[in-house]
Amino acid sequence: MGQTIAEKIISKHAGYDVKAGELCIAKVDVAAVQDGTGPLMVQEFKKLGKSKPANPERCILFIDHASPSPRKELSNTHIVLREFAKETGAILSETGCGVCHQRLVESFVNPGEILVGADSHTCTSGALGAFATGMGSTDIAVAMALGKTWLKVPATFKVVVEGEFQKGVYAKDLILHLIGLIGADGATYKALEFHGSTIENMTMADRFTLANMAVEAGAKAGLFVADEKTKAYLKERGREDKFVEITPDPDAVYERVIQIDASKLEPTVSCPHTVDNTKLAKDLKDVKVNQVFVGTCTNGRIEDLRIVAEILKNKKVHQDVRMIVVPASKDVYKQAIEEGLITTLIDSGAQILGPGCGPCVGVHAGILGDGEVCLATQNRNFQGRMGNTKGFIYLSSPAVAAYSAISGCITDPRGI
Repeated sequence: MGQTIAEKIISKHAGYDVKAGELCIAKVDVAAVQDGTGPLMVQEFKKLGKSKPANPERCILFIDHASPSPRKELSNTHIVLREFAKETGAILSETGCGVCHQRLVESFVNPGEILVGADSHTCTSGALGAFATGMGSTDIAVAMALGKTWLKVPATFKVVVEGEFQKGVYAKDLILHLIGLIGADGATYKALEFHGSTIENMTMADRFTLANMAVEAGAKAGLFVADEKTKAYLKERGREDKFVEITPDPDAVYERVIQIDASKLEPTVSCPHTVDNTKLAKDLKDVKVNQVFVGTCTNGRIEDLRIVAEILKNKKVHQDVRMIVVPASKDVYKQAIEEGLITTLIDSGAQILGPGCGPCVGVHAGILGDGEVCLATQNRNFQGRMGNTKGFIYLSSPAVAAYSAISGCITDPRGI
């Protein structure tokens, strides 16, 4: 019986062939925490009586959620992470370096590896052909201390996407459509494995967007074949030697196969207060927006900023809209400056914040007022997500966000 990508990677790390539903102990290549989950990990790690992680050079601590810190209490939690890194040799990604998930794919994770992280969107790295999944802080403490973790091998849904997107339709629309189709709990503890000509032709940035939001359907991981595009991305990032080809077996067993015709997709928006509450952008033209936010680990990459800057060039953000743009990492920020994108965005009326999670988590910067509406390129729109339970969050692609910033209401890019 053939194996899925998840089964292949976990088998390699367990030391024997595994199949869906089995429990196993598997070696961990990379373990990560961020400033919201890291302090508890440190506390639990110290209880284990270990002086340093099993592989400190592959244990990463990210300060990205409150970056820079808006309160002394959060500043003190940052001190905990800085001191732990100094004491143990773990790697620290400081404030301003960027969102953990973007930094992980840029610098730390490779095909065929297992990444565990104390953040639900750790699954982003699955686009590289790695088994990447989120866990609790205590589990990460154990993974760092021992260099291994326990896993229940997930069953896999095969998502096959064929055809070309219409103009104005992007990977974000595809993943929102998929989540709307199967529901926010439709793939709970499953692996989503993406295939088809649409996926093969996608940029790595688009693949990262899909993998990032796999968890919004309840998935344990979002996985892609490691192919020539993966190899080219690794070469770009200086680690071509880390490339290994990752593919499922032809006779792999899938719990479910989902077929999607990309040519029939339209610009899609998630409405408050759940990601699976999806509607077409064209049907939301009467929804006025107070704030537009472009960024995050979902759509804060250079490709996303290029789309937004191209739309905003020589235009102005609507007078009733605040537009906030946050590059996902320092490297993205620098490239956006070099390409002139930041100047274009500022001239249009957007405000640029330093790399990090920004308004997405509602800790600082961009918190909504009572009754205000934000259209965001982030991955989650739960009530209170952006710091106010009386706010309303809609999710969209960067293109929908940019056009909506100009018009002042949710706008279908195809209608411009």
